[in-house]
Amino acid sequence: MPELSTAAVHTMTNKSWSLQQCCDAYATAGFGGVSVWRNVIEPIGITEASKIVRASGLKVPALVRGGFFPAFESTLRQAALDDNQRCIDEAAEIGAEMVVLVVGAVVGMPLAEARKQVNEGLSNVIDYAAKNKIKLAIEPLHPMYAADRSCINRMQEARHACEAIASPWLGIAVDVYHVWWDPDLEAEIALAGEQKTLFGFHVCDWRPTPRDLLNDRVLMGAGCIDIKHIRACVERAGFEGLNEIEIFSNEKWATDQEDYLKDIAKAYQQHV
Repeated sequence: MPELSTAAVHTMTNKSWSLQQCCDAYATAGFGGVSVWRNVIEPIGITEASKIVRASGLKVPALVRGGFFPAFESTLRQAALDDNQRCIDEAAEIGAEMVVLVVGAVVGMPLAEARKQVNEGLSNVIDYAAKNKIKLAIEPLHPMYAADRSCINRMQEARHACEAIASPWLGIAVDVYHVWWDPDLEAEIALAGEQKTLFGFHVCDWRPTPRDLLNDRVLMGAGCIDIKHIRACVERAGFEGLNEIEIFSNEKWATDQEDYLKDIAKAYQQHV
């Protein structure tokens, strides 16, 4: 049974809470860290957000999220680069280890072209990330998001991007929700371990009949993912970071969040 100190909770998991509420609740419950979404920074500014996070004593595996590189217009591609630099600045300010990248996709753009533009975007921001000592973690998303959210849908595609850039500051965030179905998952996790690109590990569970493509994730153990096996794979590959709990759930967001956090803690200890 894993200790809660081995887990970080994404602020989006408790969507209605402020950054202060998240940090207070996670620290009190005994979690080891918090992964911060940018939406909780916006209302208070990065200076105040940094004070809150650093005062909490929690580790910060990640700031979420950067990416969204592809676009038909060059002005939009440049805007994405500018935003990713701001994201790196924010990560450095709050003491985050990495920025998680949802790389983006554009309806009507061939996936090959989108991936090319992602590689170009990564090439343009990786030196800035290295200068600020912030890792960039590509998060492959489930293929159901390939049209408009991410042109990188398997770890293999993320690996190819990492190999093309060849920087120790670029790696992969493995989210079980997005990659559990991949028949090559175990081999790709092992490769990521060998290549030192296994930066993050996210957990939640997959409802067998999702009612919403984005916001219907379930607690660990309430779905069909063999989370313990995947966790064993990432640990065997050398991953030593915090396991990040990231659950988008319209159903759970509508409940009492303090009770929900208690359920999250139980599910983590029993099913991760």
